[in-house]
Amino acid sequence: MSAYDVIVIGAGPGGYVAAIRASQLGLKTAIVDKQWLGGVCLNVGCIPSKALLKNAEVAHTLRERGKEFGFSFENLTLDFAAAVKRSRQVSDRLVKGVGFLMKKNNIDVHMGTAKLTAPGVVQVTDKDGRQNDLQARNIIIATGASAASIPGVSIDGEKVVSYLEAILQTRLPKSVVIIGGGAIGVEFATVWSAYGVAVTVVEMLPRIVPLEDEEIGLELGKAFQKRGIQVLAGHRVLAVETTESGVRVKVAGDQGEKTLEAEQALMAIGFKPNSKGLGLEELGVTVNQRGFIEVDDRMATNVPGIWAIGDVTGKTLLAHVASAMGVICAENIAGVETATIDYRMVPHATYCQPQVASFGLTEAQAKEAGYQVKVGRFPFQPNGKALGLGDYAGFIKIVTDEKYGEILGAHMIGPEVTELLPELTLAQRNELTVADVARNIHAHPSLSEVIMEAAESALGHAIHI
Repeated sequence: MSAYDVIVIGAGPGGYVAAIRASQLGLKTAIVDKQWLGGVCLNVGCIPSKALLKNAEVAHTLRERGKEFGFSFENLTLDFAAAVKRSRQVSDRLVKGVGFLMKKNNIDVHMGTAKLTAPGVVQVTDKDGRQNDLQARNIIIATGASAASIPGVSIDGEKVVSYLEAILQTRLPKSVVIIGGGAIGVEFATVWSAYGVAVTVVEMLPRIVPLEDEEIGLELGKAFQKRGIQVLAGHRVLAVETTESGVRVKVAGDQGEKTLEAEQALMAIGFKPNSKGLGLEELGVTVNQRGFIEVDDRMATNVPGIWAIGDVTGKTLLAHVASAMGVICAENIAGVETATIDYRMVPHATYCQPQVASFGLTEAQAKEAGYQVKVGRFPFQPNGKALGLGDYAGFIKIVTDEKYGEILGAHMIGPEVTELLPELTLAQRNELTVADVARNIHAHPSLSEVIMEAAESALGHAIHI
C-alpha cells in the first residue's frame, strides 16, 4: 500500500493547488481524479467559456457594430464550430500545464474513482475496474459540484442541456430558453445571442444575477434587452417538455402563465455537491442536509485527518475561492503560518457583456447590518478609455461606512470590470479607506479612473460628473 502525508481527492482548482502547496511544504503528496486534471473549471467550465466569450465579443462587433467602427461585409460567415475548437485548444493547453506542475512538484497522480474505505485509506478504482489502496495521514476532499436540475426535469444532453453539453456542442441552436439567470445563464446568453441565437432567460427571482447588488441586476437586464435577449425575471418554471422540434417551457409570473418554445433549454439553476459515494458517512464525516461537507476555518472536518475544500463545502462556489481554501488547508496540515477567509469579501466575477464584478456587502446588506452607509457611484460613459473602446455602458458603485470611510463592498458593471476589482479587494483587506483609493493616482486614460471617481463620489467630490 502506497503511503503519503497527503492525498487529495479531486484535481480541480482547489485540489491541484492544495496538492502543490502541500508538496512545497515538504509533504509527500498524491492526487486522485476520476476524469481529468484541472477539473470542471479548466476542462468544461471557466476557461473554455472565456474563450467562447472572446469569440462572441468579436462576433457581436462584426454583426452589430461594423458601421460604428468603419467596416462592412457582403457575406459575413461566423463559424461557431471553430470557436468551440479554439476553446478546446485553450483548455487542453492549461490541462497539460497542470500535468507538468504535478511532475514538477513530485506529486503522484492516480486516475480513478476514490472512496474512503477506512481511516486514512483511499481505495482508487480505475476505468478498467482495477483497485489500488492508498494510505495517508491526511485526506483532502476536493470533489467539487455538478449541475442541479428542477425536480422532475431530466437533462437529456440534447434538448435539455447542462453547462457541460452546452460548452462542448459545436452546433448553434436557433433558439434557447435559459433556466436560471445566474453567472452561467448570463454568460451563455451572451455567447449565443452574439451569434444570432434567439435567447430567453428565465429567472425565478425579481432580477437576473440575483445575488448581486440590486442596481447591477437591473442594469444588466436593460443591457440584455438592448442586445435582443428576452429577460423574464420573476418567473417560475412550471414544466419542461421535450417536443419533436425542441422544448416547451411553461412559466408563471405576475401576469400569469405563458409557454415558451425553443430548440433547446439550458438548465442553469445551480449546483449540488459531489459528496456521495465517497464513504464519508461511514467514517462519521458531518455532511449537511444539502450534501455539503461541513468544515471549520482551517478546512478541517469533524473527523481528524479528513479535510475538505472548494465547492463540495458549499462555502462560496468559485474556482478562486477553492484555490485559496486549498492553500490554507495545506498550510494548516503542515502546521505553518496561514490565514483565514472572510467569505463575504471574496471577489465575484461574471463574464457576460457587460461584465459584472463585486465583493463585500451590497448597499441593502450594509444598511441592514446597521452601518451608516455612504455610496460612491460613477458611470463609464464620461471615461475616455471606455469611450475609445466603444464600450461605455455601466458603472462602479462603492459602498462605504460614512463615519470611518471603511470600504464595505463594491459592485461593478461595465468594460473589463473583472480586471478592475482587485484594487478594491486589496484596499479592503489592508484596511485602506475610500479616501486612500481616491488619493491614489490612476493612469489616464484608463478604465481604472472610474474607481477613483467612484471613490471621490463617496467623499462628495467626484470631478468629471
